Amino acid sequence: MINNTYLKKQLTLHNIEPNAVQLEQLQHYIQLLQNWNKVYNLIGSADTKQVIDRHIIDSLLALPYIGGKKIIDVGTGAGLPGIPLAIMLPDSNFSLLDSNGKKTRFITQVKVDLHLSNVEVIKTRVEEYKPVALFNTIISRAFANLTNMLNVTKHLCAPDGIFVALKGDDAENEMLSLPANFSYKQVERLPFVDKSINRKVVVIKQLS
Repeated sequence: MINNTYLKKQLTLHNIEPNAVQLEQLQHYIQLLQNWNKVYNLIGSADTKQVIDRHIIDSLLALPYIGGKKIIDVGTGAGLPGIPLAIMLPDSNFSLLDSNGKKTRFITQVKVDLHLSNVEVIKTRVEEYKPVALFNTIISRAFANLTNMLNVTKHLCAPDGIFVALKGDDAENEMLSLPANFSYKQVERLPFVDKSINRKVVVIKQLS
């Protein structure tokens, strides 16, 4: 297991308050990321501080924007942001979707090792996925642009659902070319204590 001093410090600085079990799950997830990354290159650099800042905290800062109890993380990759969010929201159901077999194998192992009964792993292309029930929140931090994300995920969204995209500097520019049947609710900078990390969250609603 990693030394969790830095993890605790960063969680506290960002006003994220896991209980003892959740803290242990986050710590275990980081260790699994680092171990599997040696073989599968899941996240690029696996330096502990970078994993915590750029992946764990980045994911958890989306917590206030999650709506409803049924959430899908599209293009989840190594389980980001879905796994950290599922750890912190045990009463919500998370579907983690990716078409990459090595990544879905990894997050399936994470689900088993962390005892995440609220996580479902789906290996398919998002365009081909037809859920039994629609989702309250569709979240992603992996799509190249907002228009593409909305076009390929709109069939997953419940009538009152929202789309949450974690973006970089290009967020405002991408908002200018949204499809006509969508409107944005908010664009905000994620409140990283380290101001050199410029991440934004975009919340979008589909018009009826």
